[in-house]
Amino acid sequence: MSEARTAAAATATPHAWPDLRGWNLYFLSKVILAWMGALDLHILPNLLLLAALLVPLPWRGARIARTVVAVPVAVALYYQDTWWPPFERLLAQPGVLDFSASYWLELLGRFINWQMVALLALLVCGYLLLKPWLRVTTLSVLGMLGMAAMALPLPAGLQSAGGGDAGAAQGAGGAGAAARGGPANNQTLDAYLAGFYQQQAGLKTAFPPAHGGTPFDVIVLNICSLAWSDLEEVGLRQNPLFDGMDVVFDAFNSATSYSGPAAIRLLRASCGQTSHTALFDPVPAQCQLFANLQALGFQNELAMNHDGHFDDFIGDLTRYGGLAATPLPIEGYPRALIAFDKSPLRRDGDVLGGWLKQRQAASSAQVALFYNTISLHDGNRIVGADGRAMASDYKARAQMVLGDLQGFIDALEKNGRRAMVVVVPEHGAALHGDRMQIPGMREIPSPSITHVPVGVKLVGMGIPAAAGPRHVTAPSSYLALSELVARIYALNAQASADERNWDGLLQGLPTTPSVSENEGAKVMEYDGKPWLQLKGSPTWTPYPEDKP
Repeated sequence: MSEARTAAAATATPHAWPDLRGWNLYFLSKVILAWMGALDLHILPNLLLLAALLVPLPWRGARIARTVVAVPVAVALYYQDTWWPPFERLLAQPGVLDFSASYWLELLGRFINWQMVALLALLVCGYLLLKPWLRVTTLSVLGMLGMAAMALPLPAGLQSAGGGDAGAAQGAGGAGAAARGGPANNQTLDAYLAGFYQQQAGLKTAFPPAHGGTPFDVIVLNICSLAWSDLEEVGLRQNPLFDGMDVVFDAFNSATSYSGPAAIRLLRASCGQTSHTALFDPVPAQCQLFANLQALGFQNELAMNHDGHFDDFIGDLTRYGGLAATPLPIEGYPRALIAFDKSPLRRDGDVLGGWLKQRQAASSAQVALFYNTISLHDGNRIVGADGRAMASDYKARAQMVLGDLQGFIDALEKNGRRAMVVVVPEHGAALHGDRMQIPGMREIPSPSITHVPVGVKLVGMGIPAAAGPRHVTAPSSYLALSELVARIYALNAQASADERNWDGLLQGLPTTPSVSENEGAKVMEYDGKPWLQLKGSPTWTPYPEDKP
């Protein structure tokens, strides 16, 4: 009898703490992905979930109830552990409900990381092979505890005992932080952002009075979805358009990652940068670039290769940008693309060529043109010779757009037009994506999306030839463009090109630290690093821009 009781006790002991069974895959996948840097593991809630699943429950109904509660909690926790923004931000892109079905399928496919799928498939196979031989629950528990131990801060003594290089880096970082107001934390970052907007509120471009110099046109070519990172991704960092510019801004920040706000910021370039919410408040005419040009005698004109109705883009130009101009009719031009929202797009070369033909026949002495193209927007499809829309990769469309814009500048030179051509993208296409955003997603204005190539070409203005573009390397934004327009206008007043101080043209242009905002996110550079604050959260976190 005693032997029977001993055997029963021995049999019962291994089941005192339950086996996690299929939950092992959940926790082991988190350990592996967090170790790879693909997850931002929140230790405490994961340990609480693990402990709740390990508590022995003698009643079958209680175990079923625990599983019913644990499954949705585990799904939500897994999403929280990703680098992705809160779920409601995924659907916050402007006009998201107007996307075509094919574009929706394309976006859904981008959420699948096939390398991760293959890794998880190997994990399942390994689990099935090891399950008969090992207590896998022990591995799961040890793995989670190991991740918890790695997340613990080192004691102060060990931190100070680091290598010389680390200490030097820490000292250098501390000095930079002190110059800005202290080490990065919620308080110093909030204060820095408030100080930035306070400083920007006092800045504006002082345009010279109108003069009778030789007339010239100001042509602003506003491109959707073009950043330096996109050009690098498709091997077009070096291209004839920007290589042939007279001025290139190397560190220009578009300050947003959406079209409407970007256009408003550009049209309000004559004053310092404002917050996102302030974009929709009234501003004085002196802040509106095209209003300032109109006061100097330029006739404002508008052209686009689309109808401007998506997300009421054309309404934003009028209400908040102060650009009251009738768009150039484009219905007579053939369809070149079908947009992500199923609307037809015209080729940029056709629209700009049509505008130039109309300009040559007009009697206006000076014109300020705002041209907007969305040919590079994510999800667009090209129209083939048979009239059917087919998929077209970004590189092919980028080569077409860059070539069309270069062809337009060549036409200006050939026809003897005097013009200041400003090429300024709205934002990038997010081709590469990062840990927080899949390729094509722009809800968060990360540096790779807002760091855009901006160039200025002075056609027939007498600027001395140079071996390559003159580069503006300091951090800059729209105010620098407005200042450059004012300086070019002032230089043009001088009778002879030989008298113009071209060397001083770029000296002392306004610099603008990198601060970007959308409705739901703020990203700014502090002490050499990008920091993120999401809407509704008081916390600033380092932006994990690179993929694992």
